[in-house]
Amino acid sequence: MTTTSADDASTAPSTADGAAAVPGAPAATSASEAGAAPDTTWFTHDRFGMFVHWGLYSLAARHEWVKNRERLTDEQYQVYFDHFEPDRYDPVRWARAAKAAGMRYVVLTTKHHDGFCLWDSALTEYKVTKTPHGRDLVGPFVEACRAEGLKVGFYHSLIDWHHPSFPVDGTHPQRDDEEFKAAAADRDIREYQRYLHGQVRELLTEYGRIDYLFFDFSYAGRPEWWGGKGPDDWDATRLLAMVRELQPHILVNDRAGLPGDFVTPEQYQPSEPMTADGRPVLWEACQTLNGSWGYDRDNLDHKSPDLLVRMLVDGVSKGGNLLLNVGPTGRGDLDPRDTAALEEIGRWTDLHERSVRGCGPSAFTPPADCRYTQRGDRLYVHLFAWPLRHLHLPGLEGRVRHAQLLNDASEIVRLPPAPDRPAMNTQMGGQPAGTLTLQLPVRRPDTPVPVIELFLTDPS
Repeated sequence: MTTTSADDASTAPSTADGAAAVPGAPAATSASEAGAAPDTTWFTHDRFGMFVHWGLYSLAARHEWVKNRERLTDEQYQVYFDHFEPDRYDPVRWARAAKAAGMRYVVLTTKHHDGFCLWDSALTEYKVTKTPHGRDLVGPFVEACRAEGLKVGFYHSLIDWHHPSFPVDGTHPQRDDEEFKAAAADRDIREYQRYLHGQVRELLTEYGRIDYLFFDFSYAGRPEWWGGKGPDDWDATRLLAMVRELQPHILVNDRAGLPGDFVTPEQYQPSEPMTADGRPVLWEACQTLNGSWGYDRDNLDHKSPDLLVRMLVDGVSKGGNLLLNVGPTGRGDLDPRDTAALEEIGRWTDLHERSVRGCGPSAFTPPADCRYTQRGDRLYVHLFAWPLRHLHLPGLEGRVRHAQLLNDASEIVRLPPAPDRPAMNTQMGGQPAGTLTLQLPVRRPDTPVPVIELFLTDPS
């Protein structure tokens, strides 16, 4: 799975699957440390994954929370179940699009908050095999990912607006329907727990090795939703114990309300490496292409490929991953707008992959409008803005053996240090002692984020 060269790999220890350990990667969070900690090395090495939100809401085509937003009843929502027939579903194309973009794992929504299941669960009739499509969707997805050498991830909603034992709360579509709430007043969360645990058991026993599990989500105490639910409602301690027993290697997020293997900032970029109780933690930013997770036909608020590449780089420079979402259509196609963005990202990763894969933060401080990532003796300067002719790098004078543009390996000339030289007319003044000055071409490389690769004399 790793694309690290033999030379690169020599700078860091390797795991059993060949992934190079990332220097300085933070430890897993306390849940894993308390027991047999799963190996997180592939996660901090791969750095970039695809999130797929797909379900009945893809037919509504106006956000995956459409049932909540429009307060749709089960009867009103049934029209999507009755017409769910994704005749163009081709998970091989999804997996290949992810791989071409530089992603190395894919996470599929097995069930979202509407309760609809993409697999043939024995515990409900509210599943894909009862729709016109009539066939399991999860199995072909798993096979396609494995065939492309991608890690397999499942998303699973803890919330379920369809289940008859899920107590109504502030997220529920019928939250303002007093008659409905009165009729549902005696719902017993313990019955829902058995259903939740049973379905997670199905997913983790019927599809072989699963590498990643994204629970979504706990919201006890959140002021925007009354009646919020948390780890006690999910019986999260027993749920996580079962997950660890069934798939000891699996990485699990923290959204069941207990510490997990990584934390999940959603739709924002952390300003610095993330911590919990003062200790660094693994993290992964989950991000949309246009603000909606599900297919949203009329939403035109798409991020540019340039911004998406910068988000990936920015995350890696702070020790994080990027899980970038796509929302396939109701027929199963990737949205052409999503495909175009992935292709542009792929053109960048094709030439610059080694500046993010297997990389992490650097102890060096970058200049303005730049991000550093580092792997062993390679320091990567990502230029979010292209300066005129000169780039000054504090603290790196005498610490660089060679400098080149990563896209074509063309040399970047280093100017001799002259800290005491005054600025005069056409003569640039000296920089503070210890500053390395690079002389750049006037025209930037034709790529969203140019990268300079520095070969350090000493990686420390």
